[in-house]
Amino acid sequence: MSSDQIKEKRKYLDPAVISRLDNMQLRARLMVEGFIIGLHKSPYHGFSVEFAEHRPYMQGDEIRHVDWKLYGKTDRFYIKQYEEETNLKSYILLDKSGSMGYKSGDVSKLEYGSYLASALGYLMLKQQDAISLATFDSKIQSFLPPLAKKSHLNLLLSELDKISPGKQTNISPILHEFAEKIKKRGLIIIISDFLDDEANILNGLKHFRHNGHEVILFHILDQQEVEFSFNSQTRFLDMENKNIMITEPYHIRDAYRETIKQYIENLKYQCRNNQIDYVLMTTNQSLDIALTEYLNKRTRIK
Repeated sequence: MSSDQIKEKRKYLDPAVISRLDNMQLRARLMVEGFIIGLHKSPYHGFSVEFAEHRPYMQGDEIRHVDWKLYGKTDRFYIKQYEEETNLKSYILLDKSGSMGYKSGDVSKLEYGSYLASALGYLMLKQQDAISLATFDSKIQSFLPPLAKKSHLNLLLSELDKISPGKQTNISPILHEFAEKIKKRGLIIIISDFLDDEANILNGLKHFRHNGHEVILFHILDQQEVEFSFNSQTRFLDMENKNIMITEPYHIRDAYRETIKQYIENLKYQCRNNQIDYVLMTTNQSLDIALTEYLNKRTRIK
Protein backbone atom coordinates (compact mmCIF):
# COMPACT_ATOMS: atom_id res chain seq x y z
CA MET A 1 0.00 0.00 0.00
CA SER A 2 1.39 3.40 -0.99
CA SER A 3 2.02 6.20 1.50
CA ASP A 4 -0.85 8.16 -0.05
CA GLN A 5 -3.24 5.22 0.49
CA ILE A 6 -2.08 4.87 4.10
CA LYS A 7 -2.58 8.58 4.66
CA GLU A 8 -6.06 8.34 3.14
CA LYS A 9 -7.00 5.50 5.49
CA ARG A 10 -5.54 7.13 8.60
CA LYS A 11 -7.42 10.38 8.08
CA TYR A 12 -10.46 8.64 9.58
CA LEU A 13 -8.80 8.76 13.00
CA ASP A 14 -9.34 12.53 12.96
CA PRO A 15 -12.56 13.21 14.92
CA ALA A 16 -13.45 16.16 12.67
CA VAL A 17 -13.26 13.90 9.58
CA ILE A 18 -15.11 10.99 11.13
CA SER A 19 -17.92 13.30 12.29
CA ARG A 20 -18.84 13.98 8.65
CA LEU A 21 -19.67 10.33 7.94
CA ASP A 22 -23.27 9.16 7.89
CA ASN A 23 -23.47 6.47 10.54
CA MET A 24 -21.64 4.76 13.37
CA GLN A 25 -21.19 1.47 11.50
CA LEU A 26 -19.14 3.20 8.83
CA ARG A 27 -17.25 5.30 11.36
CA ALA A 28 -16.23 2.28 13.45
CA ARG A 29 -15.01 0.29 10.47
CA LEU A 30 -12.98 3.11 8.94
CA MET A 31 -11.47 4.15 12.28
CA VAL A 32 -10.30 0.61 13.02
CA GLU A 33 -9.02 0.06 9.47
CA GLY A 34 -7.05 3.30 9.69
CA PHE A 35 -5.70 2.31 13.07
CA ILE A 36 -4.62 -1.18 12.04
CA ILE A 37 -2.77 0.16 9.00
CA GLY A 38 -0.70 2.27 11.38
CA LEU A 39 0.41 -0.74 13.44
CA HIS A 40 3.70 -2.42 12.63
CA LYS A 41 2.27 -5.78 13.57
CA SER A 42 -1.39 -6.66 13.78
CA PRO A 43 -2.36 -7.78 17.30
CA TYR A 44 -5.30 -9.82 16.05
CA HIS A 45 -5.01 -13.57 16.07
CA GLY A 46 -7.40 -16.39 15.28
CA PHE A 47 -8.80 -16.67 18.76
CA SER A 48 -11.73 -18.75 17.61
CA VAL A 49 -9.50 -21.19 15.72
CA GLU A 50 -6.77 -22.25 18.13
CA PHE A 51 -7.78 -23.91 21.38
CA ALA A 52 -5.99 -23.06 24.59
CA GLU A 53 -6.34 -26.26 26.63
CA HIS A 54 -8.46 -29.27 27.39
CA ARG A 55 -10.81 -29.75 30.27
CA PRO A 56 -12.72 -32.82 31.45
CA TYR A 57 -16.10 -33.50 29.84
CA MET A 58 -19.05 -32.34 31.94
CA GLN A 59 -22.73 -33.14 31.61
CA GLY A 60 -24.30 -30.72 29.14
CA ASP A 61 -21.19 -30.27 26.96
CA GLU A 62 -21.72 -30.74 23.24
CA ILE A 63 -20.36 -34.05 21.92
CA ARG A 64 -18.90 -32.34 18.85
CA HIS A 65 -16.32 -30.63 21.08
CA VAL A 66 -14.93 -33.93 22.44
CA ASP A 67 -11.31 -34.56 21.43
CA TRP A 68 -11.64 -38.13 20.14
CA LYS A 69 -7.91 -38.51 19.50
CA LEU A 70 -7.20 -37.76 23.15
CA TYR A 71 -9.99 -40.15 24.13
CA GLY A 72 -8.23 -42.89 22.15
CA LYS A 73 -5.02 -42.29 24.11
CA THR A 74 -6.48 -41.83 27.58
CA ASP A 75 -9.88 -43.59 27.47
CA ARG A 76 -11.31 -40.39 29.01
CA PHE A 77 -13.48 -37.67 27.56
CA TYR A 78 -11.93 -34.22 27.22
CA ILE A 79 -13.36 -31.05 25.70
CA LYS A 80 -11.35 -28.66 23.54
CA GLN A 81 -11.67 -25.36 25.38
CA TYR A 82 -11.34 -22.60 22.85
CA GLU A 83 -9.74 -19.24 23.53
CA GLU A 84 -13.05 -17.49 22.96
CA GLU A 85 -14.46 -19.34 25.96
CA THR A 86 -11.88 -17.76 28.25
CA ASN A 87 -11.55 -14.29 26.69
CA LEU A 88 -12.21 -11.24 28.78
CA LYS A 89 -15.60 -9.62 29.09
CA SER A 90 -15.24 -5.91 28.36
CA TYR A 91 -17.68 -3.31 29.63
CA ILE A 92 -17.83 0.18 28.10
CA LEU A 93 -19.47 2.78 30.37
CA LEU A 94 -20.20 5.98 28.44
CA ASP A 95 -21.19 9.19 30.23
CA LYS A 96 -24.04 10.96 28.37
CA SER A 97 -24.74 13.66 30.94
CA GLY A 98 -25.46 17.23 29.90
CA SER A 99 -21.87 18.44 30.25
CA MET A 100 -20.76 15.88 27.65
CA GLY A 101 -22.69 17.86 25.04
CA TYR A 102 -20.23 20.75 25.16
CA LYS A 103 -18.07 21.57 22.14
CA SER A 104 -15.95 24.52 21.09
CA GLY A 105 -14.85 22.90 17.83
CA ASP A 106 -16.17 20.31 15.39
CA VAL A 107 -17.00 17.54 17.85
CA SER A 108 -18.67 17.47 21.27
CA LYS A 109 -17.29 15.39 24.11
CA LEU A 110 -20.21 13.00 23.75
CA GLU A 111 -19.67 12.60 20.01
CA TYR A 112 -15.97 11.97 20.60
CA GLY A 113 -16.77 9.46 23.33
CA SER A 114 -19.26 7.65 21.10
CA TYR A 115 -16.69 7.41 18.28
CA LEU A 116 -14.17 5.96 20.71
CA ALA A 117 -16.72 3.49 22.13
CA SER A 118 -17.68 2.32 18.64
CA ALA A 119 -14.06 1.74 17.60
CA LEU A 120 -13.34 -0.10 20.86
CA GLY A 121 -16.38 -2.32 20.31
CA TYR A 122 -15.20 -3.12 16.79
CA LEU A 123 -11.70 -4.02 18.05
CA MET A 124 -13.11 -6.15 20.86
CA LEU A 125 -15.23 -8.16 18.48
CA LYS A 126 -12.16 -8.82 16.33
CA GLN A 127 -10.50 -10.27 19.41
CA GLN A 128 -13.56 -12.37 20.22
CA ASP A 129 -14.04 -10.48 23.48
CA ALA A 130 -17.58 -10.21 24.78
CA ILE A 131 -18.57 -6.55 24.60
CA SER A 132 -21.04 -4.60 26.71
CA LEU A 133 -22.23 -1.00 26.57
CA ALA A 134 -23.90 1.08 29.24
CA THR A 135 -24.81 4.76 28.93
CA PHE A 136 -25.54 6.89 31.98
CA ASP A 137 -26.11 10.37 33.35
CA SER A 138 -27.73 10.56 36.80
CA LYS A 139 -28.71 6.91 36.31
CA ILE A 140 -28.15 4.06 33.86
CA GLN A 141 -30.04 4.93 30.67
CA SER A 142 -29.25 1.87 28.57
CA PHE A 143 -27.43 -1.43 29.01
CA LEU A 144 -26.40 -4.12 26.57
CA PRO A 145 -25.03 -7.27 28.28
CA PRO A 146 -21.66 -8.69 27.14
CA LEU A 147 -21.75 -10.89 24.04
CA ALA A 148 -19.21 -11.72 21.34
CA LYS A 149 -21.49 -11.70 18.29
CA LYS A 150 -21.56 -9.47 15.23
CA SER A 151 -25.29 -8.92 15.69
CA HIS A 152 -24.56 -7.64 19.21
CA LEU A 153 -22.00 -5.19 17.84
CA ASN A 154 -24.66 -3.91 15.46
CA LEU A 155 -26.96 -3.22 18.42
CA LEU A 156 -24.15 -1.45 20.25
CA LEU A 157 -23.34 0.77 17.25
CA SER A 158 -27.01 1.57 16.72
CA GLU A 159 -27.27 2.66 20.36
CA LEU A 160 -24.26 4.93 19.94
CA ASP A 161 -25.62 6.36 16.70
CA LYS A 162 -28.71 7.76 18.42
CA ILE A 163 -27.11 8.94 21.66
CA SER A 164 -27.76 12.48 22.89
CA PRO A 165 -26.85 14.46 26.03
CA GLY A 166 -29.01 13.70 29.04
CA LYS A 167 -29.37 15.03 32.56
CA GLN A 168 -27.01 15.91 35.39
CA THR A 169 -23.92 13.89 36.22
CA ASN A 170 -23.97 11.44 39.12
CA ILE A 171 -21.11 9.04 38.45
CA SER A 172 -20.41 7.48 41.84
CA PRO A 173 -23.68 5.49 42.35
CA ILE A 174 -23.43 4.26 38.75
CA LEU A 175 -19.95 2.85 39.37
CA HIS A 176 -21.00 1.16 42.61
CA GLU A 177 -24.09 -0.32 40.94
CA PHE A 178 -22.01 -1.78 38.13
CA ALA A 179 -19.35 -3.08 40.50
CA GLU A 180 -22.07 -5.04 42.28
CA LYS A 181 -23.68 -6.18 39.02
CA ILE A 182 -20.56 -7.56 37.32
CA LYS A 183 -19.54 -10.73 39.12
CA LYS A 184 -16.93 -12.22 36.78
CA ARG A 185 -13.57 -10.47 36.40
CA GLY A 186 -13.59 -8.14 33.40
CA LEU A 187 -12.19 -5.01 31.80
CA ILE A 188 -14.08 -1.85 32.72
CA ILE A 189 -13.69 1.06 30.29
CA ILE A 190 -15.15 4.36 31.48
CA ILE A 191 -15.49 7.25 29.03
CA SER A 192 -16.43 10.52 30.73
CA ASP A 193 -15.43 14.11 31.41
CA PHE A 194 -15.51 13.18 35.13
CA LEU A 195 -16.95 16.57 36.08
CA ASP A 196 -18.24 15.35 39.40
CA ASP A 197 -17.05 14.97 42.98
CA GLU A 198 -13.56 13.50 42.72
CA ALA A 199 -13.59 11.62 46.05
CA ASN A 200 -16.86 9.90 45.18
CA ILE A 201 -15.59 8.95 41.73
CA LEU A 202 -12.47 7.38 43.24
CA ASN A 203 -14.54 5.38 45.72
CA GLY A 204 -16.51 3.91 42.84
CA LEU A 205 -13.33 3.07 40.93
CA LYS A 206 -11.83 1.39 43.99
CA HIS A 207 -14.96 -0.77 44.21
CA PHE A 208 -14.13 -2.20 40.77
CA ARG A 209 -10.53 -2.86 41.76
CA HIS A 210 -11.60 -4.47 45.03
CA ASN A 211 -13.69 -6.91 42.99
CA GLY A 212 -10.71 -7.80 40.81
CA HIS A 213 -11.65 -5.90 37.65
CA GLU A 214 -9.15 -4.17 35.38
CA VAL A 215 -10.07 -0.52 34.78
CA ILE A 216 -9.13 2.07 32.20
CA LEU A 217 -10.38 5.67 32.27
CA PHE A 218 -10.66 7.81 29.16
CA HIS A 219 -10.94 11.35 30.50
CA ILE A 220 -12.54 13.33 27.67
CA LEU A 221 -12.31 17.13 27.76
CA ASP A 222 -12.83 19.88 25.21
CA GLN A 223 -9.64 21.78 24.44
CA GLN A 224 -11.25 24.99 25.78
CA GLU A 225 -11.91 23.26 29.09
CA VAL A 226 -8.16 22.81 29.40
CA GLU A 227 -6.86 25.99 27.76
CA PHE A 228 -9.64 28.47 28.64
CA SER A 229 -8.47 30.80 25.86
CA PHE A 230 -11.63 32.91 25.56
CA ASN A 231 -10.61 36.47 24.70
CA SER A 232 -13.68 38.64 25.19
CA GLN A 233 -16.60 38.99 27.59
CA THR A 234 -18.28 35.59 27.61
CA ARG A 235 -21.59 34.20 28.79
CA PHE A 236 -21.03 30.79 30.39
CA LEU A 237 -23.98 28.40 30.71
CA ASP A 238 -23.84 25.35 32.95
CA MET A 239 -25.17 22.61 30.66
CA GLU A 240 -26.61 20.61 33.55
CA ASN A 241 -28.10 23.05 36.05
CA LYS A 242 -28.51 25.95 33.54
CA ASN A 243 -26.80 28.51 35.77
CA ILE A 244 -25.37 31.48 33.87
CA MET A 245 -22.26 33.56 34.53
CA ILE A 246 -21.11 36.51 32.43
CA THR A 247 -17.50 37.56 32.91
CA GLU A 248 -14.28 38.77 31.33
CA PRO A 249 -12.32 35.51 30.98
CA TYR A 250 -8.96 37.08 31.83
CA HIS A 251 -10.28 37.77 35.34
CA ILE A 252 -10.50 34.06 36.11
CA ARG A 253 -8.20 32.44 33.53
CA ASP A 254 -5.19 31.80 35.75
CA ALA A 255 -7.26 30.47 38.65
CA TYR A 256 -9.30 28.28 36.30
CA ARG A 257 -6.26 26.78 34.59
CA GLU A 258 -4.63 26.02 37.93
CA THR A 259 -7.83 24.39 39.22
CA ILE A 260 -8.31 22.14 36.17
CA LYS A 261 -4.61 21.26 36.16
CA GLN A 262 -4.70 20.20 39.80
CA TYR A 263 -7.90 18.21 39.23
CA ILE A 264 -6.39 16.30 36.30
CA GLU A 265 -3.08 15.65 38.08
CA ASN A 266 -4.79 14.41 41.24
CA LEU A 267 -7.16 12.12 39.34
CA LYS A 268 -4.21 10.71 37.41
CA TYR A 269 -2.21 10.24 40.62
CA GLN A 270 -5.07 8.49 42.43
CA CYS A 271 -5.65 6.20 39.45
CA ARG A 272 -1.98 5.24 39.35
CA ASN A 273 -2.01 4.46 43.07
CA ASN A 274 -4.93 2.10 42.54
CA GLN A 275 -3.52 0.38 39.42
CA ILE A 276 -6.07 2.07 37.17
CA ASP A 277 -5.03 3.20 33.70
CA TYR A 278 -5.73 6.89 33.08
CA VAL A 279 -5.79 8.49 29.62
CA LEU A 280 -6.53 12.18 29.11
CA MET A 281 -7.96 13.02 25.67
CA THR A 282 -9.16 16.29 24.19
CA THR A 283 -11.76 16.26 21.44
CA ASN A 284 -9.34 17.49 18.78
CA GLN A 285 -6.90 14.61 19.28
CA SER A 286 -6.51 11.63 16.94
CA LEU A 287 -8.40 8.58 18.18
CA ASP A 288 -5.48 6.22 17.60
CA ILE A 289 -3.96 7.46 20.87
CA ALA A 290 -6.86 6.00 22.84
CA LEU A 291 -7.01 2.80 20.75
CA THR A 292 -3.31 2.19 21.35
CA GLU A 293 -3.81 2.61 25.09
CA TYR A 294 -6.62 0.06 24.98
CA LEU A 295 -4.52 -2.51 23.09
CA ASN A 296 -1.64 -2.02 25.50
CA LYS A 297 -4.01 -2.69 28.39
CA ARG A 298 -5.53 -5.72 26.67
CA THR A 299 -2.10 -7.18 25.98
CA ARG A 300 -1.03 -6.81 29.60
CA ILE A 301 -4.22 -8.52 30.80
CA LYS A 302 -3.79 -11.41 28.39
